[in-house]
Amino acid sequence: MTTEAAHRPEVWLARHGETEWSRDGRHTGRTDIPLTDTGRDQARMLTPRLAGHRFALVLTSPRSRAAETARIAGLMDVLVDDDLSEWDYGTYEGRTTAEIHTEDPDWSIWTGPWPGGETADQVGARADRVIARCLDPALNGDVLLFAHGHFLRVVGARWVDLPAVGGAKFALATATLSVLGWERANRVIETWNEPHRPT
Repeated sequence: MTTEAAHRPEVWLARHGETEWSRDGRHTGRTDIPLTDTGRDQARMLTPRLAGHRFALVLTSPRSRAAETARIAGLMDVLVDDDLSEWDYGTYEGRTTAEIHTEDPDWSIWTGPWPGGETADQVGARADRVIARCLDPALNGDVLLFAHGHFLRVVGARWVDLPAVGGAKFALATATLSVLGWERANRVIETWNEPHRPT
Protein backbone atom coordinates (compact mmCIF):
# COMPACT_ATOMS: atom_id res chain seq x y z
CA MET A 1 0.00 0.00 0.00
CA THR A 2 1.40 3.39 -0.94
CA THR A 3 1.66 6.26 1.53
CA GLU A 4 -0.93 8.18 -0.50
CA ALA A 5 -3.37 5.28 -0.37
CA ALA A 6 -2.84 4.79 3.37
CA HIS A 7 -3.40 8.45 4.20
CA ARG A 8 -7.07 9.16 3.58
CA PRO A 9 -8.28 11.40 6.37
CA GLU A 10 -11.79 12.67 6.77
CA VAL A 11 -12.17 16.43 6.78
CA TRP A 12 -14.97 17.63 9.04
CA LEU A 13 -16.50 21.04 8.36
CA ALA A 14 -18.24 23.03 11.10
CA ARG A 15 -19.98 26.25 10.16
CA HIS A 16 -20.08 28.78 12.99
CA GLY A 17 -23.25 29.45 14.95
CA GLU A 18 -25.74 32.19 14.24
CA THR A 19 -24.73 35.85 14.25
CA GLU A 20 -27.00 38.85 13.87
CA TRP A 21 -25.84 39.29 10.29
CA SER A 22 -26.15 35.62 9.30
CA ARG A 23 -29.65 35.63 10.78
CA ASP A 24 -30.54 38.70 8.72
CA GLY A 25 -28.93 37.48 5.50
CA ARG A 26 -26.16 40.09 5.46
CA HIS A 27 -22.92 39.16 3.73
CA THR A 28 -20.37 38.85 6.51
CA GLY A 29 -16.80 38.53 5.33
CA ARG A 30 -14.16 40.67 7.05
CA THR A 31 -16.48 42.14 9.69
CA ASP A 32 -16.03 40.43 13.06
CA ILE A 33 -19.60 39.87 14.21
CA PRO A 34 -20.08 37.92 17.48
CA LEU A 35 -22.40 35.00 17.98
CA THR A 36 -25.93 35.65 19.17
CA ASP A 37 -27.27 33.84 22.22
CA THR A 38 -28.88 31.43 19.76
CA GLY A 39 -25.52 30.97 18.04
CA ARG A 40 -23.86 30.08 21.34
CA ASP A 41 -26.63 27.58 22.09
CA GLN A 42 -26.11 26.08 18.62
CA ALA A 43 -22.37 25.74 19.28
CA ARG A 44 -23.05 23.85 22.50
CA MET A 45 -25.22 21.40 20.58
CA LEU A 46 -22.20 20.45 18.46
CA THR A 47 -20.32 19.18 21.52
CA PRO A 48 -21.69 15.61 21.74
CA ARG A 49 -21.23 15.07 18.00
CA LEU A 50 -17.57 16.11 18.15
CA ALA A 51 -16.59 14.82 21.59
CA GLY A 52 -16.23 11.19 20.57
CA HIS A 53 -13.95 11.80 17.60
CA ARG A 54 -10.19 12.23 17.66
CA PHE A 55 -8.79 14.91 15.36
CA ALA A 56 -5.15 15.19 14.38
CA LEU A 57 -5.66 18.89 13.63
CA VAL A 58 -8.34 21.47 14.38
CA LEU A 59 -8.24 24.75 12.47
CA THR A 60 -10.38 27.87 12.72
CA SER A 61 -10.93 31.02 10.75
CA PRO A 62 -9.46 34.08 12.47
CA ARG A 63 -12.97 35.54 12.87
CA SER A 64 -14.30 35.34 16.43
CA ARG A 65 -17.62 33.79 15.38
CA ALA A 66 -15.76 30.69 14.17
CA ALA A 67 -13.21 30.57 17.00
CA GLU A 68 -15.93 31.02 19.63
CA THR A 69 -17.98 28.22 18.08
CA ALA A 70 -14.94 25.94 18.38
CA ARG A 71 -14.35 26.92 22.02
CA ILE A 72 -17.98 26.52 23.07
CA ALA A 73 -18.15 23.15 21.29
CA GLY A 74 -15.28 21.98 23.51
CA LEU A 75 -12.29 22.22 21.15
CA MET A 76 -9.33 23.78 22.96
CA ASP A 77 -6.24 22.92 20.90
CA VAL A 78 -7.22 24.97 17.87
CA LEU A 79 -4.96 26.74 15.37
CA VAL A 80 -5.90 29.81 13.35
CA ASP A 81 -5.56 29.60 9.56
CA ASP A 82 -6.17 32.83 7.64
CA ASP A 83 -7.12 30.79 4.58
CA LEU A 84 -10.32 29.78 6.40
CA SER A 85 -11.62 33.36 6.37
CA GLU A 86 -14.97 33.95 4.74
CA TRP A 87 -15.24 35.22 1.16
CA ASP A 88 -14.18 38.87 0.97
CA TYR A 89 -17.36 40.56 -0.28
CA GLY A 90 -15.68 43.90 -0.96
CA THR A 91 -18.18 46.76 -1.24
CA TYR A 92 -21.06 44.32 -0.73
CA GLU A 93 -19.96 43.62 2.86
CA GLY A 94 -22.89 43.88 5.26
CA ARG A 95 -25.54 44.01 2.52
CA THR A 96 -28.24 41.49 1.77
CA THR A 97 -28.72 39.94 -1.65
CA ALA A 98 -32.06 41.76 -1.94
CA GLU A 99 -30.31 45.10 -1.38
CA ILE A 100 -27.64 44.30 -3.97
CA HIS A 101 -30.34 43.30 -6.46
CA THR A 102 -31.74 46.82 -6.40
CA GLU A 103 -28.55 47.82 -8.23
CA ASP A 104 -27.75 44.59 -10.09
CA PRO A 105 -30.81 42.29 -10.43
CA ASP A 106 -28.75 39.39 -11.82
CA TRP A 107 -26.02 39.46 -9.18
CA SER A 108 -24.94 36.32 -7.34
CA ILE A 109 -21.90 35.75 -5.16
CA TRP A 110 -21.10 32.80 -7.43
CA THR A 111 -21.13 34.75 -10.69
CA GLY A 112 -20.10 38.22 -9.54
CA PRO A 113 -19.04 40.85 -10.13
CA TRP A 114 -17.11 41.25 -6.87
CA PRO A 115 -16.25 44.97 -6.59
CA GLY A 116 -13.37 45.36 -4.16
CA GLY A 117 -13.62 41.72 -3.09
CA GLU A 118 -12.47 38.22 -4.04
CA THR A 119 -13.40 36.32 -7.18
CA ALA A 120 -14.68 32.77 -6.94
CA ASP A 121 -11.35 31.50 -8.28
CA GLN A 122 -9.44 33.37 -5.58
CA VAL A 123 -11.59 31.80 -2.90
CA GLY A 124 -11.10 28.44 -4.61
CA ALA A 125 -7.32 28.88 -4.42
CA ARG A 126 -7.58 29.37 -0.65
CA ALA A 127 -9.79 26.30 -0.38
CA ASP A 128 -7.21 24.28 -2.29
CA ARG A 129 -4.49 25.35 0.15
CA VAL A 130 -6.66 24.29 3.09
CA ILE A 131 -7.34 20.90 1.49
CA ALA A 132 -3.62 20.41 0.84
CA ARG A 133 -2.92 21.13 4.51
CA CYS A 134 -5.57 18.60 5.55
CA LEU A 135 -3.97 15.95 3.34
CA ASP A 136 -0.45 16.43 4.70
CA PRO A 137 0.75 12.85 5.39
CA ALA A 138 2.49 14.04 8.55
CA LEU A 139 -0.88 14.61 10.23
CA ASN A 140 -1.92 10.94 10.39
CA GLY A 141 -5.54 11.59 11.26
CA ASP A 142 -8.75 13.48 10.60
CA VAL A 143 -9.07 17.27 10.47
CA LEU A 144 -11.80 19.59 11.76
CA LEU A 145 -12.35 23.04 10.25
CA PHE A 146 -14.40 25.83 11.86
CA ALA A 147 -15.27 28.42 9.26
CA HIS A 148 -18.00 30.12 7.24
CA GLY A 149 -20.89 29.30 4.94
CA HIS A 150 -19.69 30.41 1.52
CA PHE A 151 -16.09 29.40 2.11
CA LEU A 152 -16.96 25.91 3.34
CA ARG A 153 -19.27 25.43 0.35
CA VAL A 154 -16.26 26.14 -1.87
CA VAL A 155 -14.18 23.64 0.12
CA GLY A 156 -16.87 21.00 -0.48
CA ALA A 157 -16.88 21.74 -4.20
CA ARG A 158 -13.11 21.65 -4.53
CA TRP A 159 -12.90 18.40 -2.51
CA VAL A 160 -14.91 16.64 -5.24
CA ASP A 161 -13.04 18.40 -8.07
CA LEU A 162 -15.79 20.85 -8.96
CA PRO A 163 -14.87 24.47 -9.73
CA ALA A 164 -15.28 26.90 -6.85
CA VAL A 165 -18.63 28.06 -8.24
CA GLY A 166 -19.90 24.51 -7.75
CA GLY A 167 -20.37 25.51 -4.12
CA ALA A 168 -23.60 27.15 -5.25
CA LYS A 169 -25.15 23.66 -5.20
CA PHE A 170 -24.30 22.99 -1.54
CA ALA A 171 -26.58 24.78 0.94
CA LEU A 172 -25.07 25.16 4.41
CA ALA A 173 -26.90 26.37 7.51
CA THR A 174 -25.31 27.76 10.68
CA ALA A 175 -23.83 25.34 13.22
CA THR A 176 -24.00 22.37 10.88
CA LEU A 177 -21.47 19.58 10.38
CA SER A 178 -20.34 18.08 7.10
CA VAL A 179 -17.84 15.30 6.48
CA LEU A 180 -15.62 15.00 3.43
CA GLY A 181 -14.28 11.51 2.94
CA TRP A 182 -13.47 8.74 0.54
CA GLU A 183 -14.94 5.92 -1.51
CA ARG A 184 -11.88 3.84 -2.21
CA ALA A 185 -9.47 6.35 -3.77
CA ASN A 186 -12.17 8.83 -4.76
CA ARG A 187 -12.88 11.91 -2.70
CA VAL A 188 -16.59 12.07 -1.83
CA ILE A 189 -19.00 13.95 0.40
CA GLU A 190 -20.03 11.56 3.18
CA THR A 191 -22.30 13.94 5.14
CA TRP A 192 -23.50 17.43 4.28
CA ASN A 193 -25.31 20.13 6.26
CA GLU A 194 -26.09 17.88 9.24
CA PRO A 195 -28.04 20.07 11.68
CA HIS A 196 -27.19 20.61 15.32
CA ARG A 197 -29.49 18.70 17.62
CA PRO A 198 -30.69 19.66 21.10
CA THR A 199 -29.12 17.54 23.82
